[in-house]
Amino acid sequence: MSEVPEPHTGWTFLTNHARVLAAIADDHTARVRDIAAHCRLTERAVQKIIADLEQAGYLSHRREGRGNTYRIEPSKVLRHPAEAGLTVAALLALLAQDEVIRGREPADSATATREG
Repeated sequence: MSEVPEPHTGWTFLTNHARVLAAIADDHTARVRDIAAHCRLTERAVQKIIADLEQAGYLSHRREGRGNTYRIEPSKVLRHPAEAGLTVAALLALLAQDEVIRGREPADSATATREG
């Protein structure tokens, strides 16, 4: 069994809730174990985050065999007043677009763009 990587220390721009939601958006049938490894969290933390997201109406799940299939509510508006009007779909689109860009661009060209 693989271990959870060491957690990141220091602050980050995205919350663990956003990371878990993005991981689920990438794979609607992902296991809690896989989400935890991807997000560098414990399985228990991921279970709590999923419960939070379900309770708030951002996520639901359906049991299929031994696993779950998750459904994200794309039209749900983010909670913080600073993101008033921003939907889950918009947030996930920004994150997905960034992953596509990072996958195509060499790391040094991203640095050159910021500096030049």
